[in-house]
Amino acid sequence: MSPNRVEKLEERVKELEASVEGLTDELVECKVRIRELENAIDEDLGVSAESDAETPKSPAETSADTPKAEGSDEGDNTESESSDIIVA
Repeated sequence: MSPNRVEKLEERVKELEASVEGLTDELVECKVRIRELENAIDEDLGVSAESDAETPKSPAETSADTPKAEGSDEGDNTESESSDIIVA
C-alpha cells in the first residue's frame, strides 16, 4: 500500500472510532432518560420504587447500564457482551 492510502485509512479509522464513541455516549444518555421517564410513570401510576429495586436485573441490563470508563479503548470490544459482566 502506498503511504498516502495508509494515511487515508488511518484517518478513516479515527473518524469511525469517534462516531462509535459519540453514538455510545448518546445511547447511554438515552437509556438514562428512558429510565427516568419510566420511574416518573411508575410514580404516577402508584408503583413503589421498592418493588422495582427487588426485581433483579438480567446480566444484559446490568452491563448495558454501566457506562465504560472514558479512558477505555473502544477497539477492544471484539469479545461478547457476557465477558463484560462483573459479579460482585
